[in-house]
Amino acid sequence: SSFMQRAYDQVIHDVCIQNLPVNFCLDRAGFAGADGPTHHGAYDLAFFRCIPNMIVSAPMNEQELRNLMFTAQLPRTGQAFSIRYPRGQRVMTEWRTPFEQIEIGKARIIKEGEGIAILSIGHIGNYVVEACDILAEKDIHPAHYDLRFAKPLDEDLLHKVFTSFKRIITIEDGCVQGGVGSAILEFMADNNYQAEVTRLGIPDRIVEHGEQTELHKECGFDVNGIIQTVEKMLEPISKGLNSY
Repeated sequence: SSFMQRAYDQVIHDVCIQNLPVNFCLDRAGFAGADGPTHHGAYDLAFFRCIPNMIVSAPMNEQELRNLMFTAQLPRTGQAFSIRYPRGQRVMTEWRTPFEQIEIGKARIIKEGEGIAILSIGHIGNYVVEACDILAEKDIHPAHYDLRFAKPLDEDLLHKVFTSFKRIITIEDGCVQGGVGSAILEFMADNNYQAEVTRLGIPDRIVEHGEQTELHKECGFDVNGIIQTVEKMLEPISKGLNSY
């Protein structure tokens, strides 16, 4: 991901202006860990989603990665296809699953819920799954949606989310400035929805060396950070301060 920063001009001029079906697989997306700030893949979601003729995606696990790569290699007319994935350990033991084509721009419903919706993209969604399991023990049941695509967004799903929820959390292992959370806010404004939206991700500062889990915690989007954000946003409900 960080090396793609050097090739940004070529992506625009040599691929997207010509609307060529080129696939970009971006390793080390998000925090790269001990390699430090020069290698963090913090910006690709933001700097790719603003380019025309570009599909921007991130898988939540190995099965989704295989299916996105399978989908990307199928014949298509035009549009570059970016797939970003992190450095680190696998989350699935049985990852050799059958290939399936994914509908471009289609999100997944991981868990139905009430009171608050969490929109995640990429591997960080696995933290959300763990957080939701812990919150369920407290009788808190957020809905969880895996966006899969930063561009195009699943607008049908987002209409459902903004119609059903007044509290929404976005989470990404990428910069919050211009990232997927910003894309959700743009959708909300463009469609005249009103909701309380909290964006979790890499803050607008240089994050130094550290293990990935340490940096996720530092920036507030590890499992505990997600739990605390949900509980804080639902606090007015528990105190009976408003109706939703």
